[in-house]
Amino acid sequence: MIAALTTLTRSGRRRAARAVRIRVRGGYEPAVVHARAGEPLRLVFRREETAACSERVVFPAFGKSAMLPPYQDVVVELAPTTPGEFEFTCQMGVLRGTIVVEDGGEAR
Repeated sequence: MIAALTTLTRSGRRRAARAVRIRVRGGYEPAVVHARAGEPLRLVFRREETAACSERVVFPAFGKSAMLPPYQDVVVELAPTTPGEFEFTCQMGVLRGTIVVEDGGEAR
C-alpha cells in the first residue's frame, strides 16, 4: 500500500500529492511529468525489464535516487519548490525523463 503524501496549503488545508505512474521499459513512459511548485509529487515507477541500465533512477536536482527491482512498484516522493525543468535518468545516463515544474495554474 502507498502512504499518502500531503502538504499544508497557505489556508492550512492539506493537499494530497499528485501521483504519476511511470513504466520503465527501454525508456520512461511518460518521459515528461508535469507538476506545480510547492505541491508534493509522487512518482510510481514500475520496471518491466531486467536490463542493468534501468535498475536505478537518479534525480540529480533533488539529491535522490532509487533502486527499481523488476516488476515491482517503487514510490519516489519529491517536493519541487521552484519552477523549471529537472531531469531524471538511469544510473548510466542512457534513459532520460524530465519533470516540468510550473509556477501557478494547474499541472497537467
